[in-house]
Amino acid sequence: MKVDNRKVALIGTGMVGMSYAYAMLNQSACDELVLIDVNRMRAEGEAMDLNHGLAFAPSNMKIYAGDYEDCRDADIVAICAGVAQKEGESRLDLLKRNAAVFQSIVDPVTASGFNGIFLVATNPVDIMTRITCDLSGFNPRRVLGTGTTLDTARLRYLLGGYLKVDPKNVHAYVIGEHGDSEFVPWSQAMLATKPILSLCGEKGSRKICQGDLEQIAEEVRSAAYRIIEAKHATYYGIGMAMTRITKAILGDEHSVLTVSAMLKGEYGQSGVFAGVPCIINQNGIQSVLTLSLTEEELDHLASSCKTLQKSYEEISFPE
Repeated sequence: MKVDNRKVALIGTGMVGMSYAYAMLNQSACDELVLIDVNRMRAEGEAMDLNHGLAFAPSNMKIYAGDYEDCRDADIVAICAGVAQKEGESRLDLLKRNAAVFQSIVDPVTASGFNGIFLVATNPVDIMTRITCDLSGFNPRRVLGTGTTLDTARLRYLLGGYLKVDPKNVHAYVIGEHGDSEFVPWSQAMLATKPILSLCGEKGSRKICQGDLEQIAEEVRSAAYRIIEAKHATYYGIGMAMTRITKAILGDEHSVLTVSAMLKGEYGQSGVFAGVPCIINQNGIQSVLTLSLTEEELDHLASSCKTLQKSYEEISFPE
């Protein structure tokens, strides 16, 4: 009897990688998880630590430290390796430092015979996802980044608090760069099926103000900086976002998530990776879900994509 084995190879066992692994274990997101790190001893220690909690987990999972050869039969290779974002440093400032790291990762993964889906979390995630696609030669639909999934979750959390409703009933997105040029297309923000902008000025027990909405968007945009200032790094939220994407892939869910995807003419943009709503299934990105943005919102997205394109063009890989 053939038993399906959902296998994930995690590269990078820092705080982001291990927050992902911990969330995966507690949500039974896969059957086999291999931890790969340049520091093999650390990977082995992390595997031991997770295995010691298996008795309390909802289901069994095979967890072990491995190497790039173990990527051969993986369904997903999740990349969390890279240098950390420093206090006051923008995500784009990380670019050249992390681009060099990825050269030493993607080549041995593809050399192993890996033929699954790349999931990238390393910042600046949109550009690192594009670099992964370039280095691997994979179909862009099988290379995706965490994009603005966490930003979108932050937005829905804050809007839920502001509107005094369950965030799960808030349908709004953050799109563009996962970084300073990201924005909220308010024309597409809904409370259930009611446009949130229509609540502004509406009579009722709670006055909804456009200025408050813009303040919420700014809080979302600056959230990572505030967390880094307070605790030097962010990892729980992105680990859970990665787990959500992983479950959508392995479960062939056809879920809509704002991952970093290559645009191929959508929104008038081509060749650039940016965070946009996509339908995610077992093949990666089934399609980009094109929103009906206003002209102003299209301009915002074009500006964000221009920022990403400019930064990408500044990369110079060593020979």
